[in-house]
Amino acid sequence: MSASSFHRALKCRECSREYEIAPIFSCEYCFGPLEVAYNYDTIREATTRDSIAAGPKTLWRYANLLPCDPEYRVDLGVGYTPLIRADRLAKAIGLDTLWIKNDTVNPTWSFKDRVVSVAIAKAREFGFEAIACASTGNLANSVAAHAAAAGMECLVFIPDDLEKGKVVGSAIYNPNLVTVRGSYDDVNRLCTELSMQFNWAFVNINVRPFYAEGSRTLGYEIAEQLGWRAPEHIVAPMASGSMYTKIWKGLQEFHQVGLIEEPKTRMSGAQAAGCSPIATAFANNTLNFVPQKPDTIAKSLAIGNPADGYYALKQMQETGGGAEMVTDAEVVEGIKLLAETEGVFAETAGGVTIASLRKMVQSGFIPRHEETVAIISGGGLKTIEAVVDEVAAPLHVQPTVESFVEARSAQQARIAGSPVTA
Repeated sequence: MSASSFHRALKCRECSREYEIAPIFSCEYCFGPLEVAYNYDTIREATTRDSIAAGPKTLWRYANLLPCDPEYRVDLGVGYTPLIRADRLAKAIGLDTLWIKNDTVNPTWSFKDRVVSVAIAKAREFGFEAIACASTGNLANSVAAHAAAAGMECLVFIPDDLEKGKVVGSAIYNPNLVTVRGSYDDVNRLCTELSMQFNWAFVNINVRPFYAEGSRTLGYEIAEQLGWRAPEHIVAPMASGSMYTKIWKGLQEFHQVGLIEEPKTRMSGAQAAGCSPIATAFANNTLNFVPQKPDTIAKSLAIGNPADGYYALKQMQETGGGAEMVTDAEVVEGIKLLAETEGVFAETAGGVTIASLRKMVQSGFIPRHEETVAIISGGGLKTIEAVVDEVAAPLHVQPTVESFVEARSAQQARIAGSPVTA
């Protein structure tokens, strides 16, 4: 059975008009966003728990549910990342059962490898020879890496104030790296205009309907790794809101094709207070968010005008979920708490997730008994600027036992708050 038999069209999320599969992203009638429409009955006939389990230990185990021909994939080993039982963190924040979905271990250390894997496969299927993106950093890293592996020309556009780790994390693959004076929203506007002039596959513009589908694999993996069931609550970081909405879509699809029982998962989102259009709208009990000018250390979430903001808010309403926002200081506390309790070093987006999760538990929005999964979407070595001044200084000693003992004693005395005696 060919891969094309599993997905049949592009469909407008607003007016439901359908289009042939092509590198287009908006409806010509109402300008609503397009998404892939699937033949779920066909997928159900061809897909079982056993067939998935027999597949590769990557997101390509779910090939029947992806909108591209796997023959065109660039396989860097993306996906099927660990779902970690986080008992020490759960105890620290007041939960009985907490899981961490650790996407820091993807090839370029973020969940963006999922969406790029799908997008570049579809771009190659369409016959594009160049691939491009507008990015806050993680996406640029992933696009550059996948393009290098595919031998494709690559152009990545980023704001000019990104963390050094993310800039180097793209430049090392030798793409055409373009820094733009302005915010991500300025970069995205520029790339949208460029996509109309150049025959490039912009993964999050003209290939966006396919790109966005890669995030559904987070939902698939969580359900499979929990023993073919959905959790009670998921907390995910939100930038555009796309990943947050696609995780829920993935759980629903697993039910639709007969792999799990109907999910009852509450879906909650996390944002930094310095860029929180979705969380602010939720707090104001409205589905209409107001764009914001980003001002936060969580640059990977710094999208002031989120493309999927409305759909994220609708999902919160429909699932009984919510949203929380946290300060930069709380973001740093979240990064440190996760690292100190579970040995996972997250970037600032992970700090947003953990700090927001803690606030939701403290407020009673997430009760102690509710089994929760927290999405950790990127690795901390990309954003060391956020914590470099907040970690403990090392002991400086001479290469002698006496020097170490003296320094160690002084350190312990400082920690205890007692004076050092001669």
